[in-house]
Formats: sequence, C-alpha cells, structure tokens
Amino acid sequence: MSLSLVFCGTPRFAVPTLEELFRAGFSIQLVVTQPNRPKGRGLELVPSPVKQSAVQLGLSISQPGTIKNNDEFRALLAALKPDVIVVVGYGRIIPQWMLDLPPLGNINLHASLLPK
Repeated sequence: MSLSLVFCGTPRFAVPTLEELFRAGFSIQLVVTQPNRPKGRGLELVPSPVKQSAVQLGLSISQPGTIKNNDEFRALLAALKPDVIVVVGYGRIIPQWMLDLPPLGNINLHASLLPK
C-alpha cells in the first residue's frame, strides 16, 4: 500500500519532485498550487509550472487564493486524510492546522536556507 499525499508547490523548481513522487507510485490525492497569474502584454492568465505538470499527469488540482482561514480548503484536505503533505516552493506560509493534519507530518523541500 502506497502512502497517500498532498503536494503543494508552484514554481518550476517543484516540478521534478512532483514528477518523481508520481513515478515512484505514491498516491497523490491532490496538487495544491497558486492561482493562475496574469502574464505578458495581454495579461493572459497563465498556470504555474506545477499546475501544468499536474494536468499532464492527470492529477486533481486545487488553487486556493488563501489557505490560512479557508474553511472550504481545510475541509477538502481533512476529507482526503493524507498520510503526509509535501511542500516544495508553494509560496505561502503553511498554517498550523495544515501542519497538524497528516499523521506523518509535512515535508518541506526548500531551495535556500530558511530564516530562523
């Protein structure tokens, strides 16, 4: 039986981790990424690199505008009951309720030293 997880990430830096977790057979119940952002002269909404990868992999995606006080998002994660949450460059501080949710905790991969 594979661990079930929720993956939170946004930039290109996070894509290899998402793809490797998928290839390794983990049950990725949900990919959480920042909302599409306007880009270019026409300010066309562009999905994050993580969303683009999740779409190609056929994974479920959530793009909440906020997570700290978002009851709907909190209920969604609680219903999924992930074993672990993996965070790679998500772009927001993970609230305490989300840190406490999975029984195996959260794993945060970061490209630089985190502040004290």
